[in-house]
Amino acid sequence: MYINATGFYVPAGRVDNAHFLDVNGLTPEWIEQRTGIKTRSKVTDGENVDTMAIEAIENALPSLPYDIRTVDLIVAASYNVYDTVATTAHVAQRHYGIAGAKALYASAACSSFINGMEIVEGYFASGKATRALIICSEQNSYYANESDPKSGHLWGDAAVAYFVSKDRVADSDIEVKAVYTEGLGHLGKGPEGVRLRPKEDGITMPDGRDVFIYACRYMVSALGKVLEAGGAVQDDLKYVICHQANMRIVAQVAHQLGMAPEKFLNNIQELGNTGSASAPLVLAQQRDCFGSGDMAALVVFGGGYSCGGLLLKF
Repeated sequence: MYINATGFYVPAGRVDNAHFLDVNGLTPEWIEQRTGIKTRSKVTDGENVDTMAIEAIENALPSLPYDIRTVDLIVAASYNVYDTVATTAHVAQRHYGIAGAKALYASAACSSFINGMEIVEGYFASGKATRALIICSEQNSYYANESDPKSGHLWGDAAVAYFVSKDRVADSDIEVKAVYTEGLGHLGKGPEGVRLRPKEDGITMPDGRDVFIYACRYMVSALGKVLEAGGAVQDDLKYVICHQANMRIVAQVAHQLGMAPEKFLNNIQELGNTGSASAPLVLAQQRDCFGSGDMAALVVFGGGYSCGGLLLKF
């Protein structure tokens, strides 16, 4: 399985930490110290999950080595939706006239991208698809409760689009060496750890400590399992990209792995927690950091709970 092209869209709007002092009583210094976040991205008027997704696809098209209309599987993988019936996958299919493709929506909270990759892997293995488009678009600001002092200051908006093929189609393709996912709903707070209930209180994180403990533990675990599945070891990696939930989590993961902080690529300082888009967004933004033969791993943890890992060779 190969990644043929990546695209992303980050809205121009920014919300700095000072905004929250009068909203939930948190000082800019406290937010930065506890999360690493200085600003977070936010959609402007007229933007939403679907418009960001189309922009991310547009960003990928110049480097796509085939006609987008030859895609035969479209997976919208995220937890934010603009419409729960007409999904982002169907919007993309219509926008580009991708006739005959399967189109579906899947969610595993902030692990959704890697679960989406595993879904594509399954379709490829069954012979039911050969070229796929995975879209992660998160408009967290649509659901965020900024007055919540536990998590209202975390969320950013962004989208990514990845084109994936069963076989190599260009020398620039990124090889997917291994994909690993695991549901963890039986652990800790599980489904109550992070919630999105639009009619009640939006996105909430009632027990951040529980999320912190399991995120650190299981991103480390997912990395070990995806490395083993891909026949690689930690020293083979040029960089690791974690889900961008909190810089303290990334620092703790680095500590547990015995890796230097410089081995971790991040964007949370400027964009906040962009949900399932965050780790693939870092890769799409910083793809130029990698040369031929380099290896990288993405590791994620999502509410619910869930985790996942992706091992790539450039």
